[in-house]
Amino acid sequence: MAKKPGTNPKGEFVFFDVVYEDGSQRSNRRVPAELLGGLDKDAPARGFIIEQDREIAEKSGRTPLAIKSIMRVGAKPEKMMKVR
Repeated sequence: MAKKPGTNPKGEFVFFDVVYEDGSQRSNRRVPAELLGGLDKDAPARGFIIEQDREIAEKSGRTPLAIKSIMRVGAKPEKMMKVR
Protein backbone atom coordinates (compact mmCIF):
# COMPACT_ATOMS: atom_id res chain seq x y z
CA MET A 1 0.00 0.00 0.00
CA ALA A 2 1.27 3.48 -0.81
CA LYS A 3 2.17 5.88 1.97
CA LYS A 4 0.39 9.15 2.47
CA PRO A 5 2.29 12.18 1.18
CA GLY A 6 4.36 13.89 3.83
CA THR A 7 4.79 10.84 6.10
CA ASN A 8 8.51 10.37 5.41
CA PRO A 9 10.74 12.40 7.74
CA LYS A 10 12.73 15.10 5.94
CA GLY A 11 16.41 15.64 6.60
CA GLU A 12 17.05 12.15 7.92
CA PHE A 13 19.61 11.38 5.19
CA VAL A 14 22.05 13.36 3.07
CA PHE A 15 22.76 12.12 -0.44
CA PHE A 16 26.20 11.84 -2.05
CA ASP A 17 27.46 11.02 -5.54
CA VAL A 18 30.46 8.69 -5.45
CA VAL A 19 32.98 8.33 -8.30
CA TYR A 20 35.23 5.27 -8.25
CA GLU A 21 38.78 4.83 -9.56
CA ASP A 22 37.52 2.72 -12.48
CA GLY A 23 35.36 5.67 -13.65
CA SER A 24 32.01 4.27 -12.52
CA GLN A 25 29.64 6.41 -10.48
CA ARG A 26 26.93 5.72 -7.94
CA SER A 27 24.43 8.48 -7.32
CA ASN A 28 22.35 9.31 -4.27
CA ARG A 29 24.24 7.23 -1.71
CA ARG A 30 22.45 7.83 1.60
CA VAL A 31 24.36 8.90 4.69
CA PRO A 32 22.59 9.59 8.01
CA ALA A 33 22.43 13.35 8.59
CA GLU A 34 23.38 12.93 12.25
CA LEU A 35 26.92 11.86 11.21
CA LEU A 36 27.57 15.12 9.36
CA GLY A 37 28.19 18.67 10.44
CA GLY A 38 30.32 20.12 13.18
CA LEU A 39 34.00 20.66 12.55
CA ASP A 40 34.29 17.63 10.25
CA LYS A 41 31.39 18.75 8.02
CA ASP A 42 31.00 16.03 5.30
CA ALA A 43 34.22 14.12 6.11
CA PRO A 44 32.43 11.33 8.09
CA ALA A 45 30.44 10.50 4.93
CA ARG A 46 33.61 9.04 3.38
CA GLY A 47 34.06 6.47 6.16
CA PHE A 48 30.37 5.59 6.16
CA ILE A 49 30.30 5.03 2.39
CA ILE A 50 33.51 2.97 2.51
CA GLU A 51 31.93 0.74 5.16
CA GLN A 52 28.76 0.40 3.04
CA ASP A 53 30.92 -0.61 0.06
CA ARG A 54 32.73 -3.24 2.16
CA GLU A 55 29.43 -4.77 3.27
CA ILE A 56 28.05 -4.78 -0.27
CA ALA A 57 31.25 -6.31 -1.64
CA GLU A 58 31.26 -9.00 1.06
CA LYS A 59 27.68 -10.01 0.27
CA SER A 60 28.32 -10.07 -3.48
CA GLY A 61 31.67 -11.86 -3.24
CA ARG A 62 33.55 -9.05 -5.02
CA THR A 63 36.30 -6.74 -3.90
CA PRO A 64 35.24 -3.19 -3.01
CA LEU A 65 36.11 -0.49 -5.54
CA ALA A 66 38.49 2.32 -4.58
CA ILE A 67 36.73 5.67 -4.23
CA LYS A 68 38.12 8.57 -6.25
CA SER A 69 35.81 11.34 -5.02
CA ILE A 70 32.65 12.00 -3.05
CA MET A 71 30.37 15.00 -3.59
CA ARG A 72 27.20 15.98 -1.78
CA VAL A 73 24.24 15.98 -4.16
CA GLY A 74 23.49 19.56 -5.13
CA ALA A 75 26.90 20.88 -4.00
CA LYS A 76 29.11 22.92 -6.28
CA PRO A 77 31.95 20.94 -7.92
CA GLU A 78 34.68 22.79 -5.97
CA LYS A 79 33.22 21.26 -2.79
CA MET A 80 34.15 17.77 -4.01
CA MET A 81 36.03 15.68 -1.44
CA LYS A 82 39.10 13.94 -2.83
CA VAL A 83 39.62 10.53 -1.26
CA ARG A 84 43.13 9.25 -0.69
